[in-house]
Amino acid sequence: MIINIITLFPEMFKGVFEESILHRAVESHKLEIRISNLREYGLGAHRVVDDSPYGGGGGMIIKPEPIAAALEDITEKGHVVLTTPRGKLFHQSDAIRLSSMAVITIICGHYEGIDERVTELFVDEELSVGDYVLTGGEIPAMVIADAVTRLIPGVLGKDTIETGDSHYNGLLEHPHYTRPREFRGLQVPEVLLSGDHEQIRLWREEKAMEKTRHMRPDLLEAVKTQNRQPDRSGGED
Repeated sequence: MIINIITLFPEMFKGVFEESILHRAVESHKLEIRISNLREYGLGAHRVVDDSPYGGGGGMIIKPEPIAAALEDITEKGHVVLTTPRGKLFHQSDAIRLSSMAVITIICGHYEGIDERVTELFVDEELSVGDYVLTGGEIPAMVIADAVTRLIPGVLGKDTIETGDSHYNGLLEHPHYTRPREFRGLQVPEVLLSGDHEQIRLWREEKAMEKTRHMRPDLLEAVKTQNRQPDRSGGED
């Protein structure tokens, strides 16, 4: 898989992509990261990439020409994503969907935004990692790249889709325990020591439901809504 990233701050990505799972994915040739420095496509001697907004208002807007030039310099663009606070909220289902693509390109939003004509001409979707505002789109790009990379077959050495990780099935993850069996008066639940895999599975499902109900009841509502959707397959009883 190839992930292209267009950014004003390429140095921010060095530590992230040179460590842990992302680094191993690159080393094993399952992932290729290509960073484009937007400043190199700036206009004039000062490499200008932004300007004041038409219609007035505070802040600066990224000009369309540098982004267009950066995109046109990328031979394999694939699916183009813009990180922006106004985008669709990024979910695990989006990570799964993007991980099936051979190439994605992430444009890191900045300042007050980018010229809307870039979005109209080049962007396939706009994504946000949360209902808050960051100083730029670099950290969201890292989040998306990380979430997508761990789903590439072979990166984690297992089938990551069929796991009990949080958000895969709409619920939060069940509690985990490891050695020692007793820690400061707290014991590992007996069912996990029983060797009864069916009982362990049922316990984990129950605890995942409890954790979700306590921490993220909104997820339960989403699961209920999904389960209530009518069958539109066209089949007959």
